[in-house]
Amino acid sequence: MSDSINEMAASHGSVSGYLMGFVLAVVLTVIPFAAVMSHALSKDSLVVLIVSTAVVQVLVHLKYFLHLDFSHSSRENTFTFLFTALVILLVVGLSVWIIYSANHMMMG
Repeated sequence: MSDSINEMAASHGSVSGYLMGFVLAVVLTVIPFAAVMSHALSKDSLVVLIVSTAVVQVLVHLKYFLHLDFSHSSRENTFTFLFTALVILLVVGLSVWIIYSANHMMMG
């Protein structure tokens, strides 16, 4: 009984893990903010920087806060998350496509 409780507690992370995730999230937020405020980069470079730090920040949140990884113990949760993300991406992407197409047909 206590082994299963210890395994469950270990899978939910530790204070140091949450602190590491928080620090990484703050750093990944400050980097694009500082780049935008300093006007040091071109618009194309800013877009690349913002998108890349956003992707890395999503991965940091998935690892440190949602505890998703590809270990055998959490594989079902990971695949459930990935399927949900795919469905949301399809719904949002296809909705934008439909709205853009409707706008194009109305204006042209």
